[in-house]
Amino acid sequence: MPLSRREFTAGSALALTGAVGALASAPGALAAEEDGTACELGYGPLLPDPAGILALPAGFSYRVLTHSGVTRLESGEPTPSNHDGTAAFEGARGVTLLVNNHELRGERSRWERPVPLAEGLVYDPAAAGGCTVVEVRRGGEVAEWVGIAGTSTNCAGGSTPWGTWLTCEETEDLAGKNGMTKDHGYVFEVDPADRRANRDPQPVKAFGRYAHEAVVIDPRAGHAYLTEDASGPNGLLYRWVPPQGFRHGRGRLRTLAADAGRLQAPKCYDSAGRFVDDLSRATRIGTVYGVDWVDVPDRDARDVPVRKQFADGAITRGRKLEGMWWADGGAYFVSSYAREESPGAAHDGQVWFYDPKRRTVRLTVLLGVSGAYDGPDNITVSPYGGLVLAEDGEGLQHLFGATETGRTYPLARNEFNIGTAEEPEFSEFAGVCFSPDGRTLFACLQSPGILLAITGPWRRRARLPR
Repeated sequence: MPLSRREFTAGSALALTGAVGALASAPGALAAEEDGTACELGYGPLLPDPAGILALPAGFSYRVLTHSGVTRLESGEPTPSNHDGTAAFEGARGVTLLVNNHELRGERSRWERPVPLAEGLVYDPAAAGGCTVVEVRRGGEVAEWVGIAGTSTNCAGGSTPWGTWLTCEETEDLAGKNGMTKDHGYVFEVDPADRRANRDPQPVKAFGRYAHEAVVIDPRAGHAYLTEDASGPNGLLYRWVPPQGFRHGRGRLRTLAADAGRLQAPKCYDSAGRFVDDLSRATRIGTVYGVDWVDVPDRDARDVPVRKQFADGAITRGRKLEGMWWADGGAYFVSSYAREESPGAAHDGQVWFYDPKRRTVRLTVLLGVSGAYDGPDNITVSPYGGLVLAEDGEGLQHLFGATETGRTYPLARNEFNIGTAEEPEFSEFAGVCFSPDGRTLFACLQSPGILLAITGPWRRRARLPR
């Protein structure tokens, strides 16, 4: 049922409380605590790393868990390259299990270190991408093996409430294109705790075929929310509504029919009832739009990409929709550009929050062109309050935090130079997540292919006394 203007206007007043007037800021900005005293955001300045990998605040340290071409899988092959989306799961006997995407586009011959074609775990033997599972044992030992192989451009993804990983293909290649022997552009489920469950990989076709980026599952309603990283025209936020009687659980997504449930795209409007064609129109933290959902005509996109199946005015788009994370009863998601389209528009970015109860999206973080960061990519919600974002923009790349009011502060800086002295090029951050106990922040550097574990004196809400 569409959301009425009256319902939306009432909900907007609630959603805006405490948010209007908040501004995104450079690191070191001050915020007021409830008792009126000032405090400094974050954990202090980042200290250069003698090893040239990661600059961190005082008291923090990192450890390299996997490094493409350096570490090896249990089977003896080198760790694949192009680390991207990741999530951590609690294993047995104090073990932490991470699933790590490897964003390798197209056929295997293009890549020096593709994901190995492990027996029984291959979808398309022509494709280079996939996931590995990284086991970090209580004593610090690390093991790694293939979770899925033969997929393409495994970018972000998302964890499920039942303890599995959904890996997303950011491609629309059909069989016969770019060397592929099967259709791509799907979501696949990977179980980090049960290797047998990953055999004979099957795409979740019900979620649609498009340039997938990330996915989250509403643990209460069972809806899936998915982002699309595409342009010409810009991509979409999607909602998948499960069929009546369907119950989520390990391995159940692969049993769905290709047309199961309903795949939908959003149609947003402001409190005056005016249609919003693109989320980049919002220029103020606290902006709230109402959301209706429109059914996708052809989710498998055999002839026309999904995002091109809608007439102008039918749906609301987003500029380079990236990472997602479920928390606070809704979905946080990233739009990597934050202003109207024009040649040379700044790669700044937004973070939105979709509230399924109010059926609204609210702008929670806005990164301006004059700020310290650009190109937000993957995202996680911190157990210490606020968000942590991975930067995929220009120049030096950071992990940075954002408070509930949209203020930002640095957590780490990537110092790994993959360019030259004349033309330095720094690898972007990709996947980011906390360990189940909240003591370790895991992060990936994509181009050198490194998975890092960061520890330190985390503090609640990441607000330290001056």
